[in-house]
Amino acid sequence: MTASTPMLVTFIIYLIAMLAIGFVAYARTKNLSDYILGGRSLGSFVTALSAGASDMSGWLLMGLPGAVYLSGLSEGWIALGLVVGAYLNWLYVAGRLRVQTEHNGNSLTLPDYFTSRFDDESRLLRIFSALVILVFFTIYCASGVVAGARLFESTFGLSYTSAMWAGAAATICYTLIGGFLAASWTDTVQGTMMLFTLILTPIAVILATGGADATFLAIETVDPAYFDVFKGASFIGVISLLAWGLGYFGQPHILARFMAAESAKAIPAARRISMTWMILTLVGAVAVGFFGIAYFAAHPEVAGPVTENPERVFIELAKLLFNPWIAGILLSAILAAVMSTLSSQLLVCSSALTEDFYKAFLRKNASDSELVWVGRATVLLVALLAIMLASDPNNRVLGLVSYAWAGFGAAFGPVVILSLVWSRMTRNGALAGMLVGAITVVLWKNFLGHLGLYEIVPGFVFATIAILVFSRIGEGPSADMLKRFNKAEKEYQSV
Repeated sequence: MTASTPMLVTFIIYLIAMLAIGFVAYARTKNLSDYILGGRSLGSFVTALSAGASDMSGWLLMGLPGAVYLSGLSEGWIALGLVVGAYLNWLYVAGRLRVQTEHNGNSLTLPDYFTSRFDDESRLLRIFSALVILVFFTIYCASGVVAGARLFESTFGLSYTSAMWAGAAATICYTLIGGFLAASWTDTVQGTMMLFTLILTPIAVILATGGADATFLAIETVDPAYFDVFKGASFIGVISLLAWGLGYFGQPHILARFMAAESAKAIPAARRISMTWMILTLVGAVAVGFFGIAYFAAHPEVAGPVTENPERVFIELAKLLFNPWIAGILLSAILAAVMSTLSSQLLVCSSALTEDFYKAFLRKNASDSELVWVGRATVLLVALLAIMLASDPNNRVLGLVSYAWAGFGAAFGPVVILSLVWSRMTRNGALAGMLVGAITVVLWKNFLGHLGLYEIVPGFVFATIAILVFSRIGEGPSADMLKRFNKAEKEYQSV
């Protein structure tokens, strides 16, 4: 029995368990609301871990450890920015969004919410926001497919193409079958696995390199600059890393978890659980990459795969330090991270196509059963497009994620925040904010990227200015808009 056999068996058991959850969720899925938002029935614990797991994709176990392994603690600014951004998102957006979406047409998707919130009879907000979701999420989904391919490629020696299809297949299956409930329930299992893995692995690396003192000494011997949090980082560089936190306010797959909570009363407990989980996993991911410097400096004979691609640092450490059965469980956590995010993204794309195009423009009177099956078909369609985008083996997970993260953060973040806190915001302001945010990200990324400033920063700033300016041009909000806003805000304040 080769070392890969126990890992293969572990992977198969894990995948079967996820598919079983998908079939259980299938039995609970009766209508489109169930398929897209789980019937707004998630409790605090599932809301918390589902939001965390769907947020932290393969980037958490591959992209971030790889960046720290390559550059040292200076890459940790991303983690700090994410923690602050996530906390503010839970504190100021989560509860309000849960209440406002219910008061504005019981909205199931972000485009649905924007359309109802601003009485947009032209439906331009619905069309443009759905297009933004489809464009950037297809890129984001591709990052998940790449991460899964890297895992199967490294673990089982498959070709990149075979690994890509193997990694995507299981996620597509259980999302296709069980919808939002399957994604949320599996997220809870997957989030637990990710936490266990990112606590255990750094401890194992420290023990393998002779203890904490020996590990830190070894890293210092390789290069003292690895400890410098400002290594190679200009002011613009640090701002760019911290600015990742701005992205949280506009991520549809995370905001969907807030919308699916059983009530706004579930949010405070969910916030505490989610932030604890997030801080522990981010610290663990940074530690894996950082301590990996010491391990591979002491064992250069096995450093080849990591030298070739630093994003493999966690995969190689798990394979080298643990019994193959334990390694199988740990490596399943990467698959868990990939699957939890990919399933959420596929569902948001599916909801945009089904609710915001098919139902809104083609079949207004479609039955719930028809819409659920259309939703399943669109999951498959978006997944196949993502696989096509991911087919280039030179893709890097962090690069794909950063572009999509900035696109959503700038296009939706300011619109979401101001729609929840400013009653005088209008349809024109929302549309201008989305357009300016999305266009700025694309133009900055392609023409001004050499300046070193992460495109989410100018995108977010310019989008906010556009909302404030255009909301004051033309007609103000209608009496109905103000009434709904104030009623929802009053309910939120009473929680």
